[in-house]
Amino acid sequence: MNDKTNVEFTEKTGMKKQYVSLLAIILSVSGFLFSCHDKMNKNTGALQFDSIQVNKTAHLFNDTAKPACNIIINFAYPVKSSDDMLKDSLNTYFISACFGDKYIGEKPEEVVKQYTENYISEYRRDLEPMYTEDEKDKEDESSIGAWYSYYKGIESHVQLYDKDLLVYRIDYNEYTGGAHGIYMATYLNMDLTLMRPLRLDDIFVGDYKDALTDLIWNQLMADNKVTTHEALEDMGYASTGDIAPTENFYLSKEGITFYYNVYDITPYSMGPVKVTIPFAMMEHLLGSNPILGELKN
Repeated sequence: MNDKTNVEFTEKTGMKKQYVSLLAIILSVSGFLFSCHDKMNKNTGALQFDSIQVNKTAHLFNDTAKPACNIIINFAYPVKSSDDMLKDSLNTYFISACFGDKYIGEKPEEVVKQYTENYISEYRRDLEPMYTEDEKDKEDESSIGAWYSYYKGIESHVQLYDKDLLVYRIDYNEYTGGAHGIYMATYLNMDLTLMRPLRLDDIFVGDYKDALTDLIWNQLMADNKVTTHEALEDMGYASTGDIAPTENFYLSKEGITFYYNVYDITPYSMGPVKVTIPFAMMEHLLGSNPILGELKN
């Protein structure tokens, strides 16, 4: 074999190796994408989400020198699904929870538009007469302006989407004059096979409430590094409401988290309280809901 033949042979061999390497990479990437796609399809409904966003400011009397309201909306909702009935059912629940039952049946885009317009219209209708009277009584307009500067925020997102479970969180934030605004979070744990939110009675069995209450107290004591109920109470817990299981909870692979908004069990200054109870601590209280089995595996 002469030198020219050796060169040609070497080049062809090198090219074949490059083709083989490239093919291996393509197959590897394809396998990864297929695996991801397959994993996504294991989630009930193969749901895809989008969001509608609004950030609008409107002044009293449409005068930029006057106080204003500001409304911020970020509404997450399903836009595609392998099951249209599931998609429509979820949108009904999400619209109701975020904006109220009066908007059920409307398209999400129209709901957000109407809600924004109604908020601004009601703000002007309710406050313009009072503001006019205050202007007559007070010389310093800036001293009354702050009390008329309103704010409202509604923001939602999908916190967890795993097989038959979808956890949806809604954050509210509102100021209507006064010392401070109010904020809260609400959770929907959607059973995608039943097409409805899960309640505590769907998760626990028997006369579970007293035992679950004890677990919540014990976890709060552990979280705050105290050993008695009295020590927790001295810190402010249970001063505005009883510590007990709440329907405002969310499921995760870690367990169940009870979410207490401001004033539920503590004063405003302490903020919201989260208490997470691991599944292992609740085994004797849990039912046989398939969603729990999926989360624990």
